[in-house]
Amino acid sequence: MEFYFTPASSEHIGKERARARELRASLWWRQQVGKGLCYHCQQTFAKMELTMDHLIPVVRGGTSSKNNVVVSCKSCNSAKGNLTRAELAMRGEV
Repeated sequence: MEFYFTPASSEHIGKERARARELRASLWWRQQVGKGLCYHCQQTFAKMELTMDHLIPVVRGGTSSKNNVVVSCKSCNSAKGNLTRAELAMRGEV
């Protein structure tokens, strides 16, 4: 099953990537990563194995805000790519 969408503007993507860098440096993010828990698979990982995942991907208009980012292991984040949780569920991957 293929999904099609119109990507967000390069201006939006650049702005949100900058906001993600700021958020990654915040105390709030360090506390989230410190728990070591992947949002998607619920397994525990070392801090170095965790990444920031946007629930609504930036390329699809998502923002780099506390209510749109979660801690994810590299494997889950790569598998998710530019999909939403709903699309993963339709594929049977959630």
